[in-house]
Amino acid sequence: MSVLDKVDAATNLAKNNELQLLVFRISESDDSAFYAINVFKTREVVESKNHYLTQIPSAHPMLEGTITLRGMQIPILNLPSWLGVPLNKEETKRSNILICDFNGVIIGLRIMSAYRVIKKNWNEMHAPESYRLKNDGLVMNDTRLEDGSLCLILDYEKLLSDVIPQAMVNVSKDTEALKSIEIPAKLKKGTTLIAEDSKTAQRALKQIFENAHLKMLMFDNGKKLIDYIETLEDPSTIPAIITDIEMPEMSGFTVIQTLRANPSTRKIPIIVNSSMTGENNKREAEVLGANGFVDKTKSHNIIPLIIERMEQLQ
Repeated sequence: MSVLDKVDAATNLAKNNELQLLVFRISESDDSAFYAINVFKTREVVESKNHYLTQIPSAHPMLEGTITLRGMQIPILNLPSWLGVPLNKEETKRSNILICDFNGVIIGLRIMSAYRVIKKNWNEMHAPESYRLKNDGLVMNDTRLEDGSLCLILDYEKLLSDVIPQAMVNVSKDTEALKSIEIPAKLKKGTTLIAEDSKTAQRALKQIFENAHLKMLMFDNGKKLIDYIETLEDPSTIPAIITDIEMPEMSGFTVIQTLRANPSTRKIPIIVNSSMTGENNKREAEVLGANGFVDKTKSHNIIPLIIERMEQLQ
């Protein structure tokens, strides 16, 4: 049985503030770092030597080319090179390709080897400030393996925005459309709260709100958002809340559950903005009380969706 065969349903984990990570290495060195990715963003691991790589002229240096897998052309991103650990020819031959799904964008990440799948609670995921000091930081958070080894979770959205920017959200796409929509007074005057741990996604959302001349307040994870709300005298003045699903300390599903259990926040519109776009996640978000779901490549739709939900809830 392969490591990916051991995956449970994502939503069952998320409801318990848990996640499963596929741990892998990008080098054969004994002291090489461990990295991880949420298993629900992965499809399979294939051996590099079994797939012919077609190079793309004038492509980004990290975009090695494409392979054909089951009739699909899949771009291959050189993760070791992105992390400053380039592989030589022999290592490249022995390497593997991790096929991933980001917001419906299928890509392959070159890795050396898949290690194992681990289950973690989101409160075991740590995001020290040192990861957030620079806009070009590559690490979002970390956790520990059973033997104490550090395992790093990367900002894969930053990798995509660096190498395949056309796969990311167009922050100006709906600016013109907003001019023909009447923005509710509560949204105009109030401050929308956002929980998002990816700096790449944070920048996109900030730009979207700036373009719409609307106020927002960003939190690096769901727990910080909930802690802030608890300091407010009247949380019902919040026009809307946007939350990612995958975040250290507290998942977006736990954020939704917490807000819906509190009488003072029960009626605030909640929009999930996530790259975990599977139908199970969308359905679970709705069951828990979210009012809408937008995948991160379509975040330009988020303000029109907030307005639509606010009007429906009046």
